[in-house]
Amino acid sequence: MLCGSRGPSRAVLRGALPAAALGLRVLVLSAALGAGAIRTQPPLFPFWDPSLPWHRRLDDLLGRLSPAELVLQVARGGAMGNGPAPPIPRLGIAPYNWNTECLRGDGEAPGWATAFPQALGLAAAFSPELIYRVANATATEVRAKHNSFAAAGRYSDHTGLSCFSPVLNIMRHPLWGRNQETYGEDPFLSGELARSFVQGLQGQHPRYVKASAGCKHFSVHGGPENIPVSRLSFDAKVLERDWRMTFLPQFQACVRAGSYSFMCSYNRINGVPACANKKLLTDILRGEWGFDGYVVSDEGAVELIMLGHHYTHSFLETAIASVNAGCNLELSYGMRNNVFMHISQALAMGNITLQMLHDRVRPLFYTRMRLGEFDPPAMNPYSSLDLSVVQSPAHRNLSLEAAVKSFVLLKNVRGTLPLRAQDLLGQHLAVVGPFADNPRVLFGDYAPVPEPQYIYTPRRGLEMLGANVSFTAGCSEPRCRRYSRAELVKVVGIADVVLVCLGTGVDVETEAKDRSDLSLPGHQLELLQDAVQAAAGRPVILLLFNAGPLDVSWAQAHDGVGAILACFFPAQATGLAIARVLLGEAGASPAGRLPATWPAGMHQVPPMENYTMEGRTYRYYGQEAPLYPFGYGLSYTTFRYRDLVLSPSVLPVCANLTVSVVLENTGLRDSEEVVQLYLRWEQSSVPVPRWQLVAFRRVAVLAGREAKLSFQVLAEQRAVWVQDWRLEPGTFTLFAGGQQPGQKTRAPSEVLSAQFSVTGTARPLRGC
Repeated sequence: MLCGSRGPSRAVLRGALPAAALGLRVLVLSAALGAGAIRTQPPLFPFWDPSLPWHRRLDDLLGRLSPAELVLQVARGGAMGNGPAPPIPRLGIAPYNWNTECLRGDGEAPGWATAFPQALGLAAAFSPELIYRVANATATEVRAKHNSFAAAGRYSDHTGLSCFSPVLNIMRHPLWGRNQETYGEDPFLSGELARSFVQGLQGQHPRYVKASAGCKHFSVHGGPENIPVSRLSFDAKVLERDWRMTFLPQFQACVRAGSYSFMCSYNRINGVPACANKKLLTDILRGEWGFDGYVVSDEGAVELIMLGHHYTHSFLETAIASVNAGCNLELSYGMRNNVFMHISQALAMGNITLQMLHDRVRPLFYTRMRLGEFDPPAMNPYSSLDLSVVQSPAHRNLSLEAAVKSFVLLKNVRGTLPLRAQDLLGQHLAVVGPFADNPRVLFGDYAPVPEPQYIYTPRRGLEMLGANVSFTAGCSEPRCRRYSRAELVKVVGIADVVLVCLGTGVDVETEAKDRSDLSLPGHQLELLQDAVQAAAGRPVILLLFNAGPLDVSWAQAHDGVGAILACFFPAQATGLAIARVLLGEAGASPAGRLPATWPAGMHQVPPMENYTMEGRTYRYYGQEAPLYPFGYGLSYTTFRYRDLVLSPSVLPVCANLTVSVVLENTGLRDSEEVVQLYLRWEQSSVPVPRWQLVAFRRVAVLAGREAKLSFQVLAEQRAVWVQDWRLEPGTFTLFAGGQQPGQKTRAPSEVLSAQFSVTGTARPLRGC
């Protein structure tokens, strides 16, 4: 754990602290230490001494644990009856719960928490800086609540500081139920956002971690959940090149960011379960990437090595395979006599060595040390965080800002948007559809739970605009199996402006629930068509609440739908954000961009269980145009790109490329734009993407102003996989604009291009 750490939050402090620091050591452990005992000062063992370097403290601690105690520490990852990791009263060590969800707020934890937009919506903002701030706010609330839980002796599920977040699986299939938890379909975008999330969550303190990150689900995991087969027994058969160029890069970015843990996934990879996969967990993760943290199993994934995959024949054999492959911690389905409890027998048989068990336990206690558990609370600034920071005004405002920045304007004809506030006074606004006033469907899965007073549905937010708002759901839930047309036509018929709120929600897409097609659920399309007919030419705005792409081709083509706004799952600030964006208020001109391709129909959707990348995502898409491409989104203003300069235009094989371009806001409104750079290989010895995102930046430009932007494209971004990462000479094209090049559905701005040449001979990337 101590060698090869990366990132400021993982710095190993080997300098001694002043001896006086020992006098500060006052630690109160709750009754959870056993038999109600309260210890006001921990035993004077060296591992409690904050003046010692981490490795000395770990050596001392591990040397004091019996084999039985070591086994319990790796066998109690949660959840329910499987956790927490038990206390060790004779050493003054408290329990610890490893089972915490922090995807976009303190998810599923006891008590209130600020709910930020679902991960896919955050990705649509194309803003690492926003992700950093959301993750840091999340960690603040997780830490504050943990402090309160620990003081009360509560160590149940979701009370700890070690997060099973972020989710870095590629959104490779539009029907996968867990698309909402990801950062979209692009490895580079996902990697950049992962880096910001990890660093934001863990904080920048040189000694202490605010909350520890855990990147999941590792690896080649992106459906199916349940259609056509179960995720619990699925074998993802993947080409080595696709594995390396699509499914692994964002996880390597997570290692570089300093994540403390990884979660191995349910599936097999080419026949070998991920949680028993030595190539994945040891050879790649630790050997190639230098990861020195811990690997926790997905919930039940270790049991499923035997029960689902039939890869082993007993829990003993499973424990041997998983531990030796590189898994440190078992997160079980609430079992007490779970797989890792059989490690003791494996030790006795010599199939797992005591040194191996020490190696598996070591990063668990190192993580807890870096979280501050074994130092005096007075030394750790995060120990003073209390419940006053939870749902603070700053966090609620950040939730609103994040929602605003996540929205993607897909269609806007005849100047439908923005609406003018003065025109709404006295007008009738109809807000209809199953997402118009149902708080439950606006959050997505793994959601924090805020106080109801902070939840704004579309209806509640729009009622603040001064218009007369009428409402009907039309159908009571997202599946829309029963639809009341008469009430809808009545409400729409008297409206000056109509907002139709449709989508999916966790009733339709979520963990363990894939979709079978791209259609709007149930009678939703009929509801939309009836609303357009009843509006009789008055403005109709379609608001979409979904993760996986929907077939809204009718709405895109029909003149009766003036605007379409993709909102994803914006969570508590939904209504406030919608109101701001519809009016185009300062700082609320839409600038989100799609983080995944929306197919034009089911004929463009390949089989879920086929893991080749051919025909999947914008990088390998077919010749037929999608409905909406990756990186697409409209604005209330217009932009112009000019003066694209590549320097140098001829460079050695190991050199980086500098890019500059001028962006001009040629419209009448201040706005943000997402500048996107794509690289195309003109010659390559192996199959490569048709082009690849290599840089992006969300930038604000005032109306009539311009900004000159500079980027660097690293040599490693040109690398291709040929049994190893290799850099090759040749000609490359660099595209710069607010979208991909050559798209049928596009924003008005142009995409510039220029070529550069790489000289020399091919060589391994590691040789540069």
